[in-house]
Amino acid sequence: MLPTRRDLRFRIGPESARHWHVEGAALTHFVNAMSLTFPEGERYFIHTVRHFRERIRSPELVKAVTAFIGQEAMHGREHEEYNRRLDEAGLPAAQLQAFVAGFFDVLKRYLPPEAQLSTTIAQEHFTAIIAEALLTDPQLIDGADPKVASLWRWHALEEIEHKAVAYDVYQAVMGRGVRAYALRAAGMVGTTAAFLALVLGLQARLMIADRRPGGRGGLARMARFMWVSPGLWPRLAKPWLEYFKPGFHPWQNDNRELLTQLDEIVLRAAA
Repeated sequence: MLPTRRDLRFRIGPESARHWHVEGAALTHFVNAMSLTFPEGERYFIHTVRHFRERIRSPELVKAVTAFIGQEAMHGREHEEYNRRLDEAGLPAAQLQAFVAGFFDVLKRYLPPEAQLSTTIAQEHFTAIIAEALLTDPQLIDGADPKVASLWRWHALEEIEHKAVAYDVYQAVMGRGVRAYALRAAGMVGTTAAFLALVLGLQARLMIADRRPGGRGGLARMARFMWVSPGLWPRLAKPWLEYFKPGFHPWQNDNRELLTQLDEIVLRAAA
């Protein structure tokens, strides 16, 4: 699967960014908190993969890495634009993004390159399984502002399209031995815990800063949404655990049929 770089722009307004999910402020700001991590996160992923590009011997994988970098750069740009809309709506997005930048700087400073790459492949799998859930269950984004929904669907589709690139780089440079597996497994445990803690902390700051009526509510609705119906967390458990199989590869779950939705997203963005 060779990813394709798509230069799309979604032009979302401040009010649409601040309040867009029908389940209320808590869920809106949980997803907005994820957006705050993406510009620096995407740059971190590019950094970790690019570090090993000279050690890749497969011409096809080199092409895939170039496309991966292009896609991640576009994701970072569009989420940076989206986050600026949050600032314009009176939320402390720039301040929180600076905190996120410091978090990723710590990873780059203190983790060896191989461990950094292990965190990237863990996060790529985590985002890919969330992406599949979003694309296969309309409830997850049903009733959302159309432009915001298109942004998240586009990002989700491209996460699926390039879900194996960083993983293939990891296998190319680390092999498939016990050390490679142990680092990969540890990377997933640490990355999942750190990512959720980071996002929940950012969500709390956004909700505290949201002064509009209802801007600090919806926690019970979010808990029901996440755990009961549609139940995002339970449905992620099995694909998350599959990552720990010794012979795991992202394309063992061949869901490329979802990528047929990309044509619709491209047409909407061009309209």
